[in-house]
Amino acid sequence: FRSFSSHRYYHPHTLTMKFSMLAITATAFAACSVDAFAPSRAASRFGVPSSALKMATEVDADTKTALATAANEARGLAMDSIAAAHSGHMGLPLGAAEVGAALYGDQMVYNAKDPQWMNRDRFILSAGHGSMFLYSWLQLAGFDLTIEDLKNFRQHHSNTPGHPEFPNSEHTTPGIECTTGPLGAGVSNAAGFAASEKMAEAVYNTDDHKIFDHHIFALAGDGCFQEGVSAESAAFAAHEKLDNLIVLYDANEVTLDKMAEYTQSEDILKRYEAYGWEVYDIDGHDLDSVTATIAAAKASDNGKPKFIKCNTIIGKGMEETEGTNAAHGEAGVPYVDKAKINIGIPEGEKWYVSEGTRDFFSGVQEKNQATYDAWQETFKAWSEANPELAKQLDDAVNDNVMPAEEMIKAIPETNQEGAEASRVSGYKAIQEISKLVPQYVSGSADLHGSCRNYIDEGGNWGVGFDKSYAGKNLYFGIREHSMGTILNGFAYHGLFKISGSTFLVFADYFRPTVRIAGLAELNRVSWVLTHDSIGVGEDGPTHQPVETVSSLRTFPNVDVYRPADAEETVAAYISSVTRKEGPTALIFSRQNLDQNVAVPAMERREGALKGAYVAKKESEDLDLIIIATGSEVQHALKAAESLPGARVVSMPCMEAYERQTDEYKESVLPSSCTKRVAMEAGITGLWYKYASKVIGVDRFGFSAPGDIVMSELGMTPENLLAEIESMN
Repeated sequence: FRSFSSHRYYHPHTLTMKFSMLAITATAFAACSVDAFAPSRAASRFGVPSSALKMATEVDADTKTALATAANEARGLAMDSIAAAHSGHMGLPLGAAEVGAALYGDQMVYNAKDPQWMNRDRFILSAGHGSMFLYSWLQLAGFDLTIEDLKNFRQHHSNTPGHPEFPNSEHTTPGIECTTGPLGAGVSNAAGFAASEKMAEAVYNTDDHKIFDHHIFALAGDGCFQEGVSAESAAFAAHEKLDNLIVLYDANEVTLDKMAEYTQSEDILKRYEAYGWEVYDIDGHDLDSVTATIAAAKASDNGKPKFIKCNTIIGKGMEETEGTNAAHGEAGVPYVDKAKINIGIPEGEKWYVSEGTRDFFSGVQEKNQATYDAWQETFKAWSEANPELAKQLDDAVNDNVMPAEEMIKAIPETNQEGAEASRVSGYKAIQEISKLVPQYVSGSADLHGSCRNYIDEGGNWGVGFDKSYAGKNLYFGIREHSMGTILNGFAYHGLFKISGSTFLVFADYFRPTVRIAGLAELNRVSWVLTHDSIGVGEDGPTHQPVETVSSLRTFPNVDVYRPADAEETVAAYISSVTRKEGPTALIFSRQNLDQNVAVPAMERREGALKGAYVAKKESEDLDLIIIATGSEVQHALKAAESLPGARVVSMPCMEAYERQTDEYKESVLPSSCTKRVAMEAGITGLWYKYASKVIGVDRFGFSAPGDIVMSELGMTPENLLAEIESMN
């Protein structure tokens, strides 16, 4: 059928539910027949009760008018803010306004006065460049985001940055659930939100009280679905039956350089059906259709995530640019005043919101407040009936964990004397962490057996086989990028701490998610990255990371721990779950490492928490400092045996060390001793901050047994001594 624009047509999808109003009305009439309570043919095919569709169509005329008015006023707010900034993306806020009206004005459950309410529906703007869409709707819905905030769009220190930013030390904008901008990430984060919500249902709901039952909404565009990570996450979401996930596709057939047909020709609905999603195809500007479809998607608890293709006109309302790739950015700024008049905004008014729209959203808040108040009563009864669970949930929501200085004492000393790979030490440590932090869960990209981060008594998360949504071990399949986005989604959701594992060399698959985790200060997420160096050996240079550890260290606000033995590994894990400022990468070895038993276990733990400490003190006047990390600490200790004036410093975490006081740093690396050498089986560059000579690996490795690769590339105590001798 023909769309609402003379130059645009919907493509036929004969196997897809098309929610034109004709189809919805027909379904509603069928529901009113003598078989009103039997599923209609159209509804049953998608597992949606016909009564739900009937109810969904009953948007009264006054509400529909109010929603349409709000949609146009949201367009006006976006236009004024982007025009004032002379910067931004106008296409999505104008093109998807009816979607925003249906969500914030009718279908989403939230409380603008308590934006952190744990059972609120979550909305993620995956197409983060359209941020004025989100800011406009948050303002209209009554969140603490003022018109003045909108006027300061994209300005320094404003609450309305260019792309949405999860509340952090830079921005605390209420209602922002997720930092978005890199396309495909937000819709993939949404799968993590949905998985976390399913876990919360399984862990905390009881037969008598249901305290978690919310939905996850994500709005995404063509770019999000062209990025491969969204495909990985879509497959995961369908396989694990995340039917609480509703993705809305702003299908405007436009990308930045060209119309979308220039680079894509797939049938995306068939693709998502093949994954196992329930799909819908609607007119994204028809408020009845949008509202009814979202309601139907919410009502469909059939084990399928929902994909709603909302066919829209990009930049709708600005006739000079609408429907073209010029509408994507701020090209429409010269036409703002005319466009506002055309959509009913009073001439000359800027950032205009009518009294009627304010009154309408006051009513929305009253409705949501009633839902919120009823939930509070349920929550109170649940808390009284389940005091231990209530305490666990309170700790989870408020991120309360035992302080690190207490946790290092609560976990028994390993008493490890023989050589042991730090991945094996990590396996032992994660069991203890799970006991002390019940909201801690972990997963792997098909490498639990190799990375050794499986929680023994945790059970497996998901559906089918031996899995349940209460399990603590997640299986992501061979989908590292998706794993990274899902981990971040768990962290944003705010109920669990989570780690995910793979081989260190594959960290580049999910590197963008590490960057965002650091930027968003997601302290609830960490990564377990094993097989950490050329010591991997026989697998060869494709699997021997040399640059990866240093590259992770370059991310602001990301701690990178590469422990030297079992006790340092315990400290690294403790730091990852107690740190409040950001995420942590845990870097573990495949090969065995000697234990520094000469230093008491607690001293090693305390020192590792500070990022660096004296692993061997000089026995004569200090004349040399050897700095090492991970598997190279054992070589430093061996070499220092014949150097009485040498001090060995283990530095498992540069970032933690840099946060220490000047006094502590001076006690570890006294400025009076300038003869320093550093050693790590990786790129040397960053170590020159601490040493004048660095022994490392500034090349790719080769295939051979690990000890031979290490020896050939200089990672031995003998080579270290020779290099020190050359400094004299």
